[in-house]
Amino acid sequence: MSEHRIGIIMNGVTGRMGKNQHLLRSIVAIIKQGGVRLPNGDTIMPDPLLIGRNPSKLKELAALSGVDNWSTDLDAALKDDRYTVYFDAQTTGRRADAVKKAAAAGKHVYCEKPSAVDTATALEIAEFCEKAGVKNGIVQDKLWLPGMLKLQRLKEQGFFGKILSVRGEFGYWVFEGHNIPAQRPSWNYRKEDDGGIIVDMLCHWRYVLDNLFGNVESVSCMGATHIEERIDEEGKPYKCTADDAAYATFQLEGGIVAHFNSSWVTRVRRDDLLTVQVDGTHGSAVATLRECRIQHYGSTPKPVWNPDIAQPINFFEGWQLVPDQEPYDNAFKVQWEMFLKHIAVDAPFRWSLREGAKGVQLAELGLKSWEERRWVDVPKL
Repeated sequence: MSEHRIGIIMNGVTGRMGKNQHLLRSIVAIIKQGGVRLPNGDTIMPDPLLIGRNPSKLKELAALSGVDNWSTDLDAALKDDRYTVYFDAQTTGRRADAVKKAAAAGKHVYCEKPSAVDTATALEIAEFCEKAGVKNGIVQDKLWLPGMLKLQRLKEQGFFGKILSVRGEFGYWVFEGHNIPAQRPSWNYRKEDDGGIIVDMLCHWRYVLDNLFGNVESVSCMGATHIEERIDEEGKPYKCTADDAAYATFQLEGGIVAHFNSSWVTRVRRDDLLTVQVDGTHGSAVATLRECRIQHYGSTPKPVWNPDIAQPINFFEGWQLVPDQEPYDNAFKVQWEMFLKHIAVDAPFRWSLREGAKGVQLAELGLKSWEERRWVDVPKL
């Protein structure tokens, strides 16, 4: 048995997502568990180098994570042969140049989504990595959430029959900051800083729909900037120029209709911050981040419309909780382990930067649909 040590340049992990999901809950967790075990008994051990622009934040992150290897010099890190993987969790606008620089240095590339600010750039960096001969991947974490995995298993088992529609509800109230501090960064609400919920969330819905239900063929989307002013990290008011809500309908192959509401200005009265309902001829399911409930055709109630009496049916009854039939780990960590296996022993990994470009494409077409107030077809990439 031997250990495959993989050096990873982690750029931009001082941000919320990079710090919590990628560094602490994925890479540090993998190190603490003794690495990723391979079928032959070998292990893969990640060796991270934290990269950022702010030395103070990097020092704090090093102390928090126990990873004391950090630097503000990306160019020097890319020249270091000890590091074969480059990971990017920077803001979207900084990603393309850094990815190309890393690929040119011979580093395998793994990055957060969106992979770029527009489809042309997303395809450009995918092709750049392919021509450079480096392996590449995009984060598509929601595929490994327990709730989504349970939907996938139900589909594989034929539970739904013919799937008719998919309905997603995502979001929560993000405080404006005037008296209660905001729980999201201010750049999310500035279009000039690549903010906006359409750019953020339609990338997610693309890979969820493509992988679980059918390829997206067309989109009709309307966005809105409901809150016009928020308070930034320095306590100063700023004008919101990006959309904070999106109402999108998708036509999928096979005639399936999907609709997703995405909002940072909604108060939650549902089972979780994300719920996905799937309706089929034989049964329906409602999945949250971790749970899934089902109602089969044979246990479906038969309501009759009568607004003159109190509703006699409790519609929350009659749904069966799907048990945990397999182990579930942090979704980001699961994909990290798969990517590390892809690097170490060439295990299959199909979530490439070219797949990431599809998400950017759908977000771009969603914005186009909103601007032109019409349905827009989604060409194959």
